[in-house]
Amino acid sequence: LYRRYGLWFRLRKLIIWLLGVYIAIPFLVKLCPAIQAKLVFLNFVRVPYFIDLKRPQDQGLNHTCNYYLQPEEDVTIGVWHTVPAALWKNARGKDQLWFEDALGSSHPVILYLHGNAGTRGGDHRVELYKVLSSLGYHVVTFDYRGWGDSIGSPSERGMTYDALHVFDWIKARSGDNPVYIWGHSLGTGVATNLVRRLCERETPPDALILESPFTNIREEARSHPFSIYRYFPGFDWFFLDPITTSGIKFANDENVKYISCSLLILHAEDDPVVPFRLGKKLYNIAATSRSFRDYKVQFVPFHTDLGYRHKYIYRSPELPRILREFLGKSEHEHRH
Repeated sequence: LYRRYGLWFRLRKLIIWLLGVYIAIPFLVKLCPAIQAKLVFLNFVRVPYFIDLKRPQDQGLNHTCNYYLQPEEDVTIGVWHTVPAALWKNARGKDQLWFEDALGSSHPVILYLHGNAGTRGGDHRVELYKVLSSLGYHVVTFDYRGWGDSIGSPSERGMTYDALHVFDWIKARSGDNPVYIWGHSLGTGVATNLVRRLCERETPPDALILESPFTNIREEARSHPFSIYRYFPGFDWFFLDPITTSGIKFANDENVKYISCSLLILHAEDDPVVPFRLGKKLYNIAATSRSFRDYKVQFVPFHTDLGYRHKYIYRSPELPRILREFLGKSEHEHRH
């Protein structure tokens, strides 16, 4: 009986301790909004960890060059440029100047904006670069300030400015070649911020592709599978308001009302991170927006049975056809 009582006492003590931590966390987040910002960005999570970002060839990207650009003083961002597979042999042993000049070759360019956590060398990201390269695209991607080996402190404003800097850097070298912007997950928020700004200054990209997008960061945070507090009294006040206080909005649903270029949305029905319904909701907002009245807006779902979840749409054998048909029409619209 004494042993049983001692076990129950320890178990009860553990339960009380866990309950205390569970209740304390919302107050901690409310008092320190920076905690919530870190959970949105997850830039401190570097997976795979043992990877030299200066050597993309270690990831099988033998036709990729690593650059460093400086969007602002005290900010340096690491960039990868993968040339189309057709240029693979010519790219071997070439320096940065050759790769920069290659952007002017007769191949379209995709600026890829990745999601939170990890780096530009993430496995699923590398696989997508390979697919896009095989289809004849230049792929330029980078780590936002505070991610990977990029220097600076993360913020929505900073991420958007980094993307704008890289876009302008590409346009200065790509001539009349089409430039498309592809955002994934949190990167869709950066992408719509960027494209809205480009459209406002009347230099829109040739098309925008959003993979696994959400409507806005508050709605995504409320729907995220790790939001174990979503039913906690005052969830918005404790958890969502600190995100807004930190200047984080990623308002895709507002941005699409000011975007004037072709839009393609890709979303898997079994996405466990960004619910499929949010991607569909964003499409419905864009499809009825006056800003898209002269442009193609397309939503492509991927059935649950395919198992593409949040980051494996690159595996779809239909993706080359989808891009060829959509971007082909976008190029036609651009020329006319």
